[in-house]
Amino acid sequence: MIKILIDSGCDVEKDQAQALGITVLPFAVRLGDEEYLDGFTLSHEQFFEKLIENADLPQTSQINEFTFAEKFEELTADGSEVVAITISSKLSGTYSSAVKAAKKFAGKVFVVDSLNACIGERILLDYALRLVEKGELTAAQIAAELNDKKCKIQLLAVLDTLKYLRKGGRISSVAAVAGEMLSIKPVISVVGGEVKLVGKAMGSKKGNNLLNQLVSKCGGIDFSMPYVLGYSGLSDAFLKKYIADSENLWKGKAESIPYYLIGSTIGTHVGPGAIAVAFFAN
Repeated sequence: MIKILIDSGCDVEKDQAQALGITVLPFAVRLGDEEYLDGFTLSHEQFFEKLIENADLPQTSQINEFTFAEKFEELTADGSEVVAITISSKLSGTYSSAVKAAKKFAGKVFVVDSLNACIGERILLDYALRLVEKGELTAAQIAAELNDKKCKIQLLAVLDTLKYLRKGGRISSVAAVAGEMLSIKPVISVVGGEVKLVGKAMGSKKGNNLLNQLVSKCGGIDFSMPYVLGYSGLSDAFLKKYIADSENLWKGKAESIPYYLIGSTIGTHVGPGAIAVAFFAN
């Protein structure tokens, strides 16, 4: 039997993990004096409620080697093999912890650095589940296939505010204030495993148009592979408007458009009101 383990950087919450039949290791999230487990003792909706209420940015801690080793021991006890997927090694030391822990389970545990986060990590998980369900590959072969395909993943997001990038020190206070006054909507992407600013637009409509232009620039969406949209905050209104305005991207190609609420890992830096799309490029 092949089992899938992933960290909560993929934004899968506890109940979703149970429904998918996977193991999710949650990141610890500290808000003020309180510590929570991402998506387990703190839902994504509760996270955004607290983010909006608190002046200070939340802090997340990487998952340590011991936690991985303990879970690998549990999952392989019945003779199963494990494919473990982690958030980008450029964003967290979690991948390194998983690799160290996996050394004690040679031939049983295979660790994949997603080089992504959020819904970008989520679609790599969706692809892994598809491969497991087919039942044609070993765990080692699935890990190799994920490593081969992950370079095709594109994660693009348009932000509603520069406030949280400023708080996290990603941009200067002067640039943030000027951007807010001009209603600049930054567009970010995960490039080589790191979050990069890839464009700026004046206003939400132009931000959505820029997002679509960047989707096309990547070669378009491979609809034979997993794809997903995401949003941050307490309302999916911006996302629904984006889906309606971007009908040409999906019409006749997608039966449905799955979307999820983004969690704390990326939500901390983008704040509420962001919309994102993740897909495998053609």
